Amino acid sequence: MTDVTDVRIEEEAIQSELADGVLTINLNRPKAANAIRPDDRNRLIDLFTDASVDHEVRVVVLRARGRQFCAGADVVKLADGHAKNVKRTTGPMKTIMDGAQRLVASVLDCSKPVVTAVQGAAAGIGAHLAYASDLVVATDNAYFAESFVKRGLVVDGGGAYLLPRRIGMQKAKEMAFFGEKLSATEAFDLGLVNKVVPAEDLDATIDDYVHRLAGAPTSAIGLTKRLFNESPDVDRAGSFVTEAMAQEIQSYSLDAREGVQAFVQKRPANFVGW
Repeated sequence: MTDVTDVRIEEEAIQSELADGVLTINLNRPKAANAIRPDDRNRLIDLFTDASVDHEVRVVVLRARGRQFCAGADVVKLADGHAKNVKRTTGPMKTIMDGAQRLVASVLDCSKPVVTAVQGAAAGIGAHLAYASDLVVATDNAYFAESFVKRGLVVDGGGAYLLPRRIGMQKAKEMAFFGEKLSATEAFDLGLVNKVVPAEDLDATIDDYVHRLAGAPTSAIGLTKRLFNESPDVDRAGSFVTEAMAQEIQSYSLDAREGVQAFVQKRPANFVGW
């Protein structure tokens, strides 16, 4: 007899588990290429937002079940909205700002390092989730695509913000205008992913990153992440001031004290994450 709880967990579109400081999030709609529906998107936002302030979380891992990472937003839901033809003032604009943009922002603003594993397709908002992550490992059969133009849509989910900053204006326009697939190897050459590995090595590579980050000084990494993410949008003076403020904030942490003492005592540091 199948346990009812097991069936419910199996059917959850977004699965999450916290163990040993690692929050693992799985996209779990493999038959739909893990396309994200509004409820799925909101669940992801909640998970990243909660992880940001949860001291038990040291690192977040974003994964997907099945052959594809994420085919983007669920176009069936989008088509339903067009069919109903309900028009409201700033309705579509509000949907994008409260939806896809907020999802990408929740990854960028998460104070914990986010590691994403990509296999197969990462298209549309699926690709942007990877671009917003801190470390990305892709299998050699993975690819990225700005699929919006093929559906007659304008790029959303922070794509116009992320892509030019990640790969430069000319290549970003090429990807957005044509919607062609970018292979994992090409993505690596452009700096969009950290490693490209055979599918059988994906778990081991992710585990290595996660193990190292779970024992690292989490608050120091979180502040560094914020400095790096903000650096393209501020001038040198502003960046220097923010860097100095971050240094002072971190200097009061337990990990800063432990790191200095471990260095002086010539022993491995035992970081607690705050």
